[in-house]
Amino acid sequence: MTEHKWLDKYPKNVKWDQEFVGKPLCHLIDDTADQLPGNIAMDFMGKTWTYSQLQKLVNSACKSFQSLGVKKGVKVGLFLPNCPQFIISFFAISKAGGTVVSYSPLYSEKELLHQVVDSETDIMVTVGLDVLYSKMRRVAEKSQIKKLIVSEFSEILPFPKNILFQLFKRSAIAKVIKDELHMDFEDFCHNDGVIQPQEINPDEDIAVLQYTGGTTGIPKGAMLTHSNLYINMRQLEEWPDDLAFGKENVAAFLPFFHIFALTVVLNISLKIGARIVIVPKFELEDAVKLLTKENITLFSGVPTMYTAINNHKDAGNIGIDEIKMAMSGGAPLPVDLRQQYIDNYGLEITEGYGLTEASPVTHASPMGASRAGSIGMPLPATEVFIMDRENEGQLMPMGENGEICIRGPQVMKGYWQNPEATADVMIGDILRTGDVGYMDEDGFTYIMDRDKDLILVGGFNVFPRVIEEAINEHPSVEEVTVIGIYDDYLGETPKAFVKLKDLNDPLTDQELLDFIKPKIGKHERPSQIEFRDELPKTMVGKLSKKELVAEEKAKLEAAKSS
Repeated sequence: MTEHKWLDKYPKNVKWDQEFVGKPLCHLIDDTADQLPGNIAMDFMGKTWTYSQLQKLVNSACKSFQSLGVKKGVKVGLFLPNCPQFIISFFAISKAGGTVVSYSPLYSEKELLHQVVDSETDIMVTVGLDVLYSKMRRVAEKSQIKKLIVSEFSEILPFPKNILFQLFKRSAIAKVIKDELHMDFEDFCHNDGVIQPQEINPDEDIAVLQYTGGTTGIPKGAMLTHSNLYINMRQLEEWPDDLAFGKENVAAFLPFFHIFALTVVLNISLKIGARIVIVPKFELEDAVKLLTKENITLFSGVPTMYTAINNHKDAGNIGIDEIKMAMSGGAPLPVDLRQQYIDNYGLEITEGYGLTEASPVTHASPMGASRAGSIGMPLPATEVFIMDRENEGQLMPMGENGEICIRGPQVMKGYWQNPEATADVMIGDILRTGDVGYMDEDGFTYIMDRDKDLILVGGFNVFPRVIEEAINEHPSVEEVTVIGIYDDYLGETPKAFVKLKDLNDPLTDQELLDFIKPKIGKHERPSQIEFRDELPKTMVGKLSKKELVAEEKAKLEAAKSS
């Protein structure tokens, strides 16, 4: 359909046209446990489990899930922060043949109920923390959930943290109702682990029903097979050439319930026999201490995490220069931030790109040969097409903007019980990403913006990312996001929301406008710049526009009615 422009400049250590074979996801633990039974698999606040111990826990939990009727077609929800219970439950459900449905701890009760009903989740796993359990208990009572499997958080903490947690965090502990709906997770994992082997077809069986973030409407469940997820992990494993089996230490800051972390942090770590240092939530000071003490060799994060670490007063002393591979995804990596890591620490951040519907990674920048502003090249066995947004199926000339479209073994089967939505994003076996970008003559892809984020200023297309990059170059700026706001003459104009590194910085909006004037076109200049102490972020920590869009719409409606 199109010339594979990326082949001439493709990383020499990676074969693009290789074929991948999918496997059931439980192989990730079983294969590694057979080879490295005594190596540490999970490290949670100092308490550790070897690969052999993890395998036994997964088998025991699998046996209990099977006793509850978990098999092909049965949906089991995980409403958990990053913790060992997530890993144990995820692979136990997968081994039983069931489908995992991940739930964000940040969701409202209404959002949780919608997803439970839509996905037909029968069983839910959570922890006895009030912020999670109480909300999910109410959802379970309003839905078809048959069993609520609850783990006591203190059970997985090392001594004396388990005692101290119960003494000083009593307000965080939920009052668990032990009735017919309730099951105890710790009891769940205490049996002989002798399971009924389940035949899994990795190419057809749905391993995960992963709901999209809902930024474009009601969240939809992407049906991801075992092969989708296993092969995407394998595609990523091929990218760096110096991973040492059984020798790597991975910092798991990103939430496992998000597809980015599931593949890029959890699955690949288990495949290479890494020690996974599990962190329930990214907190800057804790992250700095962890990076200083734990000899982290692999790190994945969103740009806001890299910004926060880079701006920390001790950034130069925490061993960033010892990291073999740092991957950034979820949002565009600011060009100046990428350069600061190269200049300050000799670390070239590998920018990746993907979306839930592709398990999620489709692109990565070549190790040691990335290009500023580019998301890199397609992963092995992945094809990229830049298509005309107006004429379906028509390719754009090299270097011209169009919709980025993907074909590869990581692309989903479709949306759960939503053929209309599936038809909207699939052209045969090609996935429409909704992102606007172009490919250069060497096969590097560049994203201009999401199609829905484009700002139409007097008939001209304005890409928020162009403005954001210009503002990011100012040394006082820490974070920025740009949206379109109503204008009665031009239709829309850009508005920038800015967080400064020093909240007491006297920088004015006019000074910032003067700084960016030479860098962008007249039609791209923001009509307003608003400074804020914090900018809204998604569940993964990337900057979010939808809250700001809603605020501006509310202001407009209020002004119209007054």
